[in-house]
Order: sequence, then C-alpha cells, then structure tokens
Amino acid sequence: MRYDSDKHHRRSVRLAHYDYRQEGVYFVTICAYQQACLFGQIQDMIMHLNKYGQIASACWDDISKHFPHVECDVFVVMPNHIHGILVIVNDSITKPNTMTDDTENHNVATGRGLP
Repeated sequence: MRYDSDKHHRRSVRLAHYDYRQEGVYFVTICAYQQACLFGQIQDMIMHLNKYGQIASACWDDISKHFPHVECDVFVVMPNHIHGILVIVNDSITKPNTMTDDTENHNVATGRGLP
C-alpha cells in the first residue's frame, strides 16, 4: 500500500536518511492486521500461543537460516503483535551472540522473552 497523506496521519519514527540495512541492533514490532488477536491469549499473566502464534515463533527462529547476517535476539509473541530485537552483523566479522542465558530470561510460551 502506498502512503496517502489523506489516509495516513501517523508520523514516521524512522530517522531521515538512515540506512536501516547497515549493521546495528534493531527493535522490531510487528502488528497483526487490524490489531486482531491472532497469536493466542493471555490467561493468568501467561501468554498461551495458538497455532498461529507457534508459527510466528517458529518463523522468528528461522530468520537467521534465511539471512545469515541477521542474529535473532530476545522476542515475545503477544496476542496481537510481536516484539523482538534483530542484530544485523557484517558477514566478514564474527560477533558473539547477544542472547542472554535462557534460564535467566525466558518467556513461558516461546522459551525466550524480554526481561
């Protein structure tokens, strides 16, 4: 969909002239269409993924298989959106994994999460 100033009134939070393909750590939020709760539900403060939430989680885990220069850090699947951190690294430089120990920092539904 192309930007239409008559329909789209949100101000972009992207930095002007910044190349988002370059190395860096990026916080990503992906929202479900029309904010529908497609990925599961929260019961007793615990996120329970449905099959679509499980697919979203599996796709996150597969990002590095498709894009070797991208490392997936922590993420969490919520009922109508996903938050995560992606690290874009230079292919020629080996960098340590930024992921923390899962025993200290985890999400019950995904095995990972934000602190």
